[in-house]
Amino acid sequence: MSGPLPSLEELRTGGKRLLARVLSRLETHAGDAETAAFLDRVSLSVRAEVIGLTGPPGVGKSSLSDALIRAYRAESRKVGVLAVDPSSALTGGALLGDRTRLKTDPSDDNVFVRSMAARNRLGGLSDHAVAAIVVLRAVCDCVIVETVGIGQSEGDLKQAVDTVILCVQPGSGDSLQFMKAGIMELPDVVAVTKADMGALARRAASDVRGALSLSGGGAGDWQVPVCEVSAETGQGIQELTVLTARHHAHLVESGSLDPRRRDQHAAWFRDMVRTEFGQTGLRLAGRQPADVRVDRAKTEPFTSFASFAADFRRRSG
Repeated sequence: MSGPLPSLEELRTGGKRLLARVLSRLETHAGDAETAAFLDRVSLSVRAEVIGLTGPPGVGKSSLSDALIRAYRAESRKVGVLAVDPSSALTGGALLGDRTRLKTDPSDDNVFVRSMAARNRLGGLSDHAVAAIVVLRAVCDCVIVETVGIGQSEGDLKQAVDTVILCVQPGSGDSLQFMKAGIMELPDVVAVTKADMGALARRAASDVRGALSLSGGGAGDWQVPVCEVSAETGQGIQELTVLTARHHAHLVESGSLDPRRRDQHAAWFRDMVRTEFGQTGLRLAGRQPADVRVDRAKTEPFTSFASFAADFRRRSG
């Protein structure tokens, strides 16, 4: 889009077309000062419950996203979906195969779905995807972030959402993979998909519960629950929405939601620095007096990066 960026109120009332235009601008003008200032303003106006779906390819993340959209719309909630797809080796764009599983009504102005390419990021979330999450969570009541699905490398998701749902498929060995330490630290809720497989699903859920009991089962006083779901039959979908809402309420009541989001903002700043300037830039960002920017990034991540980038280029030039 050309011209000035909209106000937050205009964005919230402007419909899907305006939202799509703003997200397109973020992908092409993410580094300019006006866009950075806009993103910082929007980042402080969160109204959505932000959910991340992760798990190996084929586990059923897109089908589960579709079922969750229907569940949230049944509650009259405005839903935004960011589907992070693999990147085309030829164009760098998103391969949109997963979108075919989302059976949304194009005329429903309260469902917005956007696909973005992973851009060869092992963590699954590019800087553009993070910016899109910032906008969607300020506009929608619920945001679903569906990642590429490559297992342990998806720690990036923890730095962008409130609740991480790890999807586990029955009979695939996923429950054994779950026992690896890197994955054990990731989820806030575990969803065993394809629960209509019966005994296999129950066995997978039992295996995961066993693994969780050995690891302590969560962070702080939150015990990670395990839910058996089927996007095909609808089994467990309502229970899953209750569990994610319960986790979000737990973060609010414990006073950890706002600090968690500020830490996420600082992590975005460091990640943008590392992506653009490598370890040299990251070391510089952590030194005095530059470490002041890291603290500032907790409330102004995008402006802080724009300022750091200008300073870094000036020193290098």
